[in-house]
Amino acid sequence: MLPKFLLADNSQVLPDKIFVVHNEQPRFIVGCDIEGFTIDQEIYWIDDEPASAELKKELLEQAEEFMDLELEYEEELYLLENNEESDDNRG
Repeated sequence: MLPKFLLADNSQVLPDKIFVVHNEQPRFIVGCDIEGFTIDQEIYWIDDEPASAELKKELLEQAEEFMDLELEYEEELYLLENNEESDDNRG
């Protein structure tokens, strides 16, 4: 079973863009600026776009929350790894 959301990028072609992929029905990909989910946002529907504006809003909120949490986690992991490397170099 695939995760509900995935992060994707193509840093060689679009270095300032990040993509959030929703893997459950209705499937879609949101492309946005790496600095903000709503900046230059484009939505690509893989399945039929839902008629319900409320459902679309809810799905985009979930995608934004996922992206924010993943980027925060990656930053924390990066800082932790750098601190461990600094400690290894001292000892």
